Parts: sequence; C-alpha cells; structure tokens
Amino acid sequence: MCGIAGWINNERNINGEINIMENMTDMLKRRGPDDRGFYVCKNALLGHRRLVIVDPEGGRQPMTRQLGDNKYTIVYNGELYNTEEVREKLKAKGHKFEAYSDTEVLLVSYMEWGEDCLKHINGIFAFGVWDEKNKSLFLGRDPLGVKPLFYTHKNHNLIFGSEIKALLEHPMVEPVIDREGLLEIFGLGPARSLGSGVFKYIKEIPPGNYLVYRDDTLVLKEYWKLEAKDHEEDMNTTVDHTRSLLIDAIERQLVSDVPVCTFLSGGLDSSAISAITANYFKRNKRGILNTFSIAYEDNDKYFKANEYQPNSDDIWAEKMAKFINSNHHNIAINNLELARALKDAVKASDLPGMADIDSSLYLFCKEVRKKSTVALSGECADEIFGGYPWYRREADINANTFPWSKHVKERRNILAKGLKNLPLEEYVAQKYEDTLKQVPKIKGETAEEARMRELFYLNMKWFMVTLLNRKDRMSMANSLEVRVPFADYRLVEYAFNIPNEMKFCDGREKGLLRRALKGILPKDIIERKKSPYPKTHHSIYTEAVQRWMGEILKDKNSPILEIIDRDKVYDIVKTGGKSFTKPWFGQLMTGPQMIAYLIQMDTWMREYKVKIIE
Repeated sequence: MCGIAGWINNERNINGEINIMENMTDMLKRRGPDDRGFYVCKNALLGHRRLVIVDPEGGRQPMTRQLGDNKYTIVYNGELYNTEEVREKLKAKGHKFEAYSDTEVLLVSYMEWGEDCLKHINGIFAFGVWDEKNKSLFLGRDPLGVKPLFYTHKNHNLIFGSEIKALLEHPMVEPVIDREGLLEIFGLGPARSLGSGVFKYIKEIPPGNYLVYRDDTLVLKEYWKLEAKDHEEDMNTTVDHTRSLLIDAIERQLVSDVPVCTFLSGGLDSSAISAITANYFKRNKRGILNTFSIAYEDNDKYFKANEYQPNSDDIWAEKMAKFINSNHHNIAINNLELARALKDAVKASDLPGMADIDSSLYLFCKEVRKKSTVALSGECADEIFGGYPWYRREADINANTFPWSKHVKERRNILAKGLKNLPLEEYVAQKYEDTLKQVPKIKGETAEEARMRELFYLNMKWFMVTLLNRKDRMSMANSLEVRVPFADYRLVEYAFNIPNEMKFCDGREKGLLRRALKGILPKDIIERKKSPYPKTHHSIYTEAVQRWMGEILKDKNSPILEIIDRDKVYDIVKTGGKSFTKPWFGQLMTGPQMIAYLIQMDTWMREYKVKIIE
C-alpha cells in the first residue's frame, strides 16, 4: 500500500518545480516508508511513496510503459485481488510483462481498455495514469472507497493526493474552510458528504467514480453503482452463495510477499475472517496465523454492559484464538496514551474524527505493525448484512434522518452565538433527501421493503465510508495495510438484493451471515450478540480529556473558541460529558468521546492553521 501525489498544468512548464512535488510526496511517507519515486515532464509531476507488499523490484513507481508512440505513467495506491486473471486476459491480447506486480497489470489494463479497465479489476485502489501524448490524466477510485483520493482544480492546475495533507503542501492550496465546511463538521461530522474534502477547494473522488482531466476540464463519472434486482434463490442456496463469496473474497486478499495477520475481536465478522484465513494458511503451509485484539488497561474494573455493548471482547477473542490455533496478541491500550494520541489521530485523518475510537485504533495499529505489514479486518459486515441496532429498532427505521446522527439540534446548541444561524438541520436534511433519491428501487416492493433498502443504501454510502476512512488513515499512519474482505464489491452487490426476511432470519441481526458461518465457527461465537468496537470505560481517560478541554477553554487564543459557545461547552466538560445526553455520532461517541471530539477540532484548527472565511 502506498501514497500518491500529482500536479498537472498544461498551460506552462512545471518541470522545474519538482521540489513542490517532493514536499507533497514526503507528507505521505508513513503510507509508504520503503521507497519513493518521481516522474517529471513539462506538464506533469507525479510522486509516489511505497509500502512494499508484492514484487519489491518489479513494482517500483511511478511506472512508465510505452504503447506505439505514446507513454503512459501510473502512480497507484492499493491492491488488486484478481491480478493473475487480468494478466492472462492481457497476455491473450499480445501484451508482455516485465515483472509480477499488480501495478504493471493495472497500467497495462488502462493502456488496453482505457476507462473500461475498471470493469475488469477487483481490488482496493486509488490511482492516476498520465497520458503524455494526449496530455490527459485519469484518476480512479475503488467501488466502496477503501482507498482515498483528494484533488484541487485551481487556475489551470489539477493537484491530487492520497491525503489532504499532501495537497496542503502545495503553495496554491490553503487550509481554508467556509460556511459549507462548518456545516460538514457540525452537521455531519465525523462523516462527510461523498466528494467533500471539508476544506474549501479540496474535493474527494467519490467511491465508484473516476475523473478525467483534459484541456483544463474535469469530467467526473460514476462507473459502479448498486442495482436493485429480484432475488430468485431460495434460502439454502442464498446461504451457500453468501458463504462461497465470503470465502473467495478473504482468500483472494491473502496475496502478499510480507507477513499477513488478522484483527480478532471474537465477534462474528472478525472471527469468520480469522477462521477462514487460518484454514487457508494451514492448507497452503503458510505457518501459524497471528491474530490481534484490542483492550484497555483496567477496563474490566469499569466496564458496564449496555444495549450497545452487552459484553467485553477479551474472553471471546481468546476462545476464538484457541479454536483456530492462532498466535494471539491482546494489545492493552494505556488510557493516558489514548488521550494523548487524539492529536496523532487528527494528523493522520487531516480532520476531526471519531475521537478515541480513532486514537485507540491508531495505537493498536502501531503495535500490530511491529509484527506484521498486512492485516485483514471485519469492517462492512454490519452495513451489508444488517448488524446495527438501527436496522431493527422501529424508531430508527422510521427516523426521517441518518439513524446514527439523529441529534443535530443538540449539536447546534454548542455553537457560538455568531453561528447560531448556520442551517445545520436544513443541510443535513438535504443530504439525507439527496441520498434517498439515488436509492435504486424494484417495482412492486412493499413500503417496508423499500424503506429497508433505503437504510442499507444510506449505511453503505455514509456510515460504512466513514469507518473505512478511519481504518485507512489510522492504519496507514503506521505503515500498516488493512484489507476489508466484506467490502468486496461482488459480496456487496449480492447482499444488497437479499430479502430482509433472509438477512434477518432466525430473528437475529445478521441472521443469514450466522447461518452461512455454520461449520466454520463454534456455535457460541455464531450466537454471540453483536458488540461494537470496544471503547474505554476508565475514569482516568475521562479526567484526562476533561483537563485537556478545560485548558483549551481557558486559553483565549484557542481557535475553537470562535466557533463554540464556551459556557455551554464548559458545562459539558464539568460533568464529564454527562450533560450532553445524546450520542454525537453512531453508538459510541457519548460523554467523554464528545469532549474528545472537541479536543480534536481544536487540535485540527491549530495544527493545520485553519482559516474560517465567509
């Protein structure tokens, strides 16, 4: 996995400004600590940082290949999971290959099929191909948005990169936010509208889209979208089909020349990935699988079961590790380090994120990276198979807004007086309605079926993308590549059209997935009630964020003070977040996590020198 950056200007010669590209690229060195490279010509500068996973010598980038009288150059971040299949197709068309990397296969795919190359590949990717003869750039992003790709178009320049920090290193791109940026942060954050980079002038290529830049014109096009189709398979066939798609997705993602591990919480999703991976390792004599789980120091003394977190993961992870005979590592996070790492998490994300849900993952990935370079994780199963409470609770199903972010009014209450007129509710409502208009329908669906299809679509386009962003930034900030088999587009397409009575069979969340995993997982793991990503319950953490936010509120130079109501936030901090009774986002961002979100906001404004304009 890697980091990419580029600058195109067809109006003037920029090849003497390679120092700018060097600076942009070096901002991505954690994404790619093993190597760096540059491509320089009159109208294009491309940069690449590499994390070596496959073919150390043959996969170096930027990579240039010639076809006829034209040269094509690629910078690529990602991994293809059907490399050999595509290579054989291209060989049949007369193409020859110099090495065995997926980078070369992707480049030659574009040379052969142009934009249609995206119809042939399966993987996670963000890449750019510069066509020197036609002076055009092609940027493509994977269907579900596992890998990021940001860009700015300004004054005849197209500037792009894997992360916002790379773009901000270009002298033409300033850390400015306007009214819409504030609406994104306070109305939707830590989620973002698809395509939004929050900063003014910075955009992101949405998942399943590509962009063509030619003659100073941008054309953005969606190449992959969910389709509504009748599901014609019976229950047993559906179970078998789900199982085979999942196993194939996991096994495809085990390709690597470096050590591969799995994240294992003892929940259904991570246990499935770990069990299937362990079996694959055994069959292919790849040794004992390393598995990793996260915990918090002394959390057992403070943990209290609730609707969202019915039990602790520790015992289940150990049980599962014994079942698959993995070499298991339980990483216990120190609560004071957890608070301090809020700053690292912001610098990894370039934006305020999911508070200590982010910083804990950052610290966890830091430890995992000491033993492995590639990990598999269970994100996306809840979105596509119906694991969250809001898929089952009547009030959430019928909520006329995003069910994970229902309390926009409470968000408004902490805004500074000068921002009270920000149309938060209207902005969120419009984003919600705009998304509903895109939901594919089937003629003859009942109102209940249509509504559930909307919920699944909303989750995939909003909540799932937010979690994928988090996973990418926290892992890549530690030079760890994390793959997400449940985000295989074939599995997502198939699951989208499975009827709800099948998805929720046996009266359970993810009932279908549970059936599909019979014979793969122990019965008690299959029947375990869903428990979300674990968070700390320790009072030391709460006290740490209270102190930190208290210092921010006392400092008259704190940038966050121009956008929040100091007195209202002080009351929240004083109670350890208990006076802010509604979750800020999802199931976990309550109490001290809400305070931590404000700390991240202030840290972001300080570190990035954010300017707010009208």
